[in-house]
Amino acid sequence: MYPITYVTDCFDGNARARLSTRIGALFGQSPTIVAADGPDPESFAALTLLDCLIATESLGEEGHPTITLLNIAPRDGVWPNGVPFCWFRYGKHLVASTFNPRVLAQVQRELGIERVHVTDIRAAVTAAGFAPAEVDKIAGTQFRSLWYLPLLAKWVADGRDVPSAETAIPETYDPEPVVAVVDNFGNCKLDRRLDLTFGATLTVAQRNDDGSTTPVDVICYPHLTAVPRNSPGIIPGSSGTGYTELVIRGASAATTFGLQPGDPLTTTADICSVA
Repeated sequence: MYPITYVTDCFDGNARARLSTRIGALFGQSPTIVAADGPDPESFAALTLLDCLIATESLGEEGHPTITLLNIAPRDGVWPNGVPFCWFRYGKHLVASTFNPRVLAQVQRELGIERVHVTDIRAAVTAAGFAPAEVDKIAGTQFRSLWYLPLLAKWVADGRDVPSAETAIPETYDPEPVVAVVDNFGNCKLDRRLDLTFGATLTVAQRNDDGSTTPVDVICYPHLTAVPRNSPGIIPGSSGTGYTELVIRGASAATTFGLQPGDPLTTTADICSVA
């Protein structure tokens, strides 16, 4: 059996129950379901996917293969009945996901995942031997992340031949550092690693209640315990490959600076020296 993690923006109680039951029936165990909530589920999912794969490294032993499912569908209306699903491997670990370039951007940049196998639901389900009525049901449903994505993961995990087209992940990159995740301490995890000089400052945009912003120069520190208590700091964080975080030791940086996922961190990307 494989450890299974499912990151999804369909996470209400009803959706969780259906996802857990269907995956349990397929794999013999239910997944850990992670809610991709908040104002920017794509940035949350991108960093979470990267962290899930990095978490399989440096175990000190062989370790077990894992499966990560990810469902974040862009609401752009470009694809008929939604964006297609794809799969790829990172070593022995399997990822089955919506083909969302922004969600896949982190593993593309940091792990070298340049191409994925994009599938067509109708073709894949037909090739699996489903009756025409079931093919129509699975291909035409609104909840494709329930009816199809678990099947795709199971077929690939079992080594079955799934019709697909190997496709390059389109390049996408936010020009400014963006808050990807706000953790339970209120630390703001960025979507990248900044080239920091410890003792220098980074100008952070503090959002005010009246809608204005105030530039605040925040000092860069080598780690959290070097940040003075109740003071803001910029540090190498725990996510990604040392991705940068805005923190306040003993308080919430997100609350103090009025930041939430999807917000750019800075008024300028330049790091300037402390006077």
